[in-house]
Amino acid sequence: MATIPGALKEASKIIGYFSYTKSGLVYCDADACIIAGSEMLMKSYLTELPNSMEPDIIRKTRFSEIIQGMSHGGVYAFDEESYSRFCELLKINGIKELSTQKLSLKYLKDAKPFLRVSLAG
Repeated sequence: MATIPGALKEASKIIGYFSYTKSGLVYCDADACIIAGSEMLMKSYLTELPNSMEPDIIRKTRFSEIIQGMSHGGVYAFDEESYSRFCELLKINGIKELSTQKLSLKYLKDAKPFLRVSLAG
């Protein structure tokens, strides 16, 4: 299992954006919460989804929120832009031993590469 420091350096840094609905449905690929590098990218990903009955809410997500989610078993799928920010803060905090796997979101026309990340162990 990856060692997570008690006090994270740069905890409030924005990693990217996630999306959810008013009823609490989070935009995911299987079990992984999608994290986009910008609000504009998230909007572009959402336009390729089948129409939802509810409007999407897009919100910034911070390094500490993602780490906290992972420590509770959460899994995330980062696009290239958000993963580069996340990876930089992992290094600063000495966090290693994450489980990573490349994945493409099948419904995206351009099959953009994402990286599925969770705590190892």
